Amino acid sequence: MALTGHEKNEMRWFFSKIQDEFRGGKINVERTYKLLEKLDIQCNYVHVKHIFKDNDRQKQGKITIEEFRSIYRIIAHREEIVEIFNVYSENRRILFESNLIQFLTQEQYEIETTESIASEIIQKYEPIDEVKKAHQISLEGFTRYIYSSECLLFKQECTKVYQDMTYPLNDYFISSSHNTYLVSDQLVGPSDLWGYVSALVKGCRCLEIDCWDGSQAEPVVYHGYTLTSKLLFKTVIQAIHKYAFMTSEYPVVLSLENHCSTAQQEVMAGILQTTFGDSLLSDILDDFPDSLPSPEALKFKVLVKNKKIGTLQETRERIGSDKHGKVGLWEEAETEDEEESTTTETYENLLSRDSQGKETETKKALPVTLFSKKKKIRKLKIALALSDLVIYTKAEKFRSFQYSRQYQQFNENNSIGETQARKLSKLRVNEFIFHTRKFITRIYPKATRADSSNFNPQEFWNIGCQMVALNFQTPGLPMDLQNGKFLDNGGSGYILKPQFLRDIKSKFNPNDSIKDNDPIAITIRLISGIQLPLSGSSSHKPDTLVIIEVFGVPNDHMKRQTRVIKKNAFSPRWNETFTFIIQVPELALLRFVVENSGLIAGNEFLGQYTLPVLCMSKGNFLKSYRRVPLFSRSGESLEPASLFVYVWYVR
Repeated sequence: MALTGHEKNEMRWFFSKIQDEFRGGKINVERTYKLLEKLDIQCNYVHVKHIFKDNDRQKQGKITIEEFRSIYRIIAHREEIVEIFNVYSENRRILFESNLIQFLTQEQYEIETTESIASEIIQKYEPIDEVKKAHQISLEGFTRYIYSSECLLFKQECTKVYQDMTYPLNDYFISSSHNTYLVSDQLVGPSDLWGYVSALVKGCRCLEIDCWDGSQAEPVVYHGYTLTSKLLFKTVIQAIHKYAFMTSEYPVVLSLENHCSTAQQEVMAGILQTTFGDSLLSDILDDFPDSLPSPEALKFKVLVKNKKIGTLQETRERIGSDKHGKVGLWEEAETEDEEESTTTETYENLLSRDSQGKETETKKALPVTLFSKKKKIRKLKIALALSDLVIYTKAEKFRSFQYSRQYQQFNENNSIGETQARKLSKLRVNEFIFHTRKFITRIYPKATRADSSNFNPQEFWNIGCQMVALNFQTPGLPMDLQNGKFLDNGGSGYILKPQFLRDIKSKFNPNDSIKDNDPIAITIRLISGIQLPLSGSSSHKPDTLVIIEVFGVPNDHMKRQTRVIKKNAFSPRWNETFTFIIQVPELALLRFVVENSGLIAGNEFLGQYTLPVLCMSKGNFLKSYRRVPLFSRSGESLEPASLFVYVWYVR
């Protein structure tokens, strides 16, 4: 059959791009991979190697130009994309501008699609000049559009700061890390500046710094009474200063676990002031004398969270009358360490007392200093030089919800261990939610998590806890949820809490059946996988399956799984449909997990993607073809690996 004019254009374009590469004869797999990149075809090198091997007819490790074209078509022309293209193409070769508008309005639900929008897509994604000039789009161009960021499941509006940032700090979820200096376990692993750098790059806005007396009057940072290595406090502060506002311009909170003498606290205060300068919040903002300021009012500011002597007004009055500075002055304050008190025993004994128990790779017989369940009250001498740097984030021991209602001040924050917080969330959930509406509350992992494991943060977001602190160095489900939640609002590290977690008149209880809420129905047709990550096991062709799971209030938690596609990670086709009814979409996260099935030790993780449910919505209705990018266990992009889905969303 003779080629049509458009097919001739496509052939001319294709060969004009690649023929110079074949002037010397055949090309090997490395040059094949680079040539595909030159043609703007995203591809995984390992997948290319397998496809190259299958198309190398002479088995000499080199291919002809015709063999390369076969490889190109295998990678670029996916059957499921061709099927969609053919539905709207009048001749199965080209989409006219009117065809593209029809596709956008009927499938992508772009109600306001105009000729100008369709024309913009053509100009942006169509690679063949002749087709572009005719205001048409070829299969190549259509595929590039489907693979683009415009067709990702995560909606573009959420990639920027779009929420109202003028509410008080306690009205926001704040991305928070635990023992940020650690990059491994809690007992013998290294402390590293990378812990702070990587957390800040991820948008973390609350960093923890454990401060202890060091030699030569230099405070140090490490996990006290353990064998973790030490960092100089000043180098930690310098690293934070460098990266604090690289990802987000909203305030950073330094949560100090302060074990230093007054002399070294004064050194700390000097380092903070010298390093951060005007960025360090060291006085009340004029517009917020008796209430918490907003993230907007605190842009590019660093806040110190620590014990404080007296009230804000007393501090201001004293500073105004103190002409000789604060060197050598201090007062005593009753304090309770945020972490549990310490004791030396075997890890095995500690685990035997832990009612929940856990697995770890730490040697159980190793005698080390660990944290016991008994809390320790002590008198801490606080240097006024450091105390006076604490403004809106004063660390205050949590006694009870009743005590907080009667006595806690607006600028006082509580830190509560996960075990106590979990009990309170079950026994006194209404009081807990009332508390988090007024006061910033930080939740941190229990001491027995010596391997730096994490709890599920969702249970504490459900009750409005602002700072749910996780071990950022530990991959897994909790950090997937953390990373997914804080993709929202431009990755700023601040997410406005739902109205029902801010309004003191709200009767919201995540553990009860939800009334007076606006549920949504989400139907997902999981069509296919695109160059999925290859197995790390001996098998190069995994048996792939996908799990889709909803996290939110307990009644919204659902899990669905596809069938297994044997020996196919390059282009598995499922075409399976799942429906989720979500009662509280404002708190819900959707997680896609790709696994390799059938291993003796259980399924093997290949990739995942997590996002807030409302970040895939579009008004009250959405239906569209979308691409779901995948990330590794450590949170790194696995592009071009992704899932291809069709989504219906009704509210």
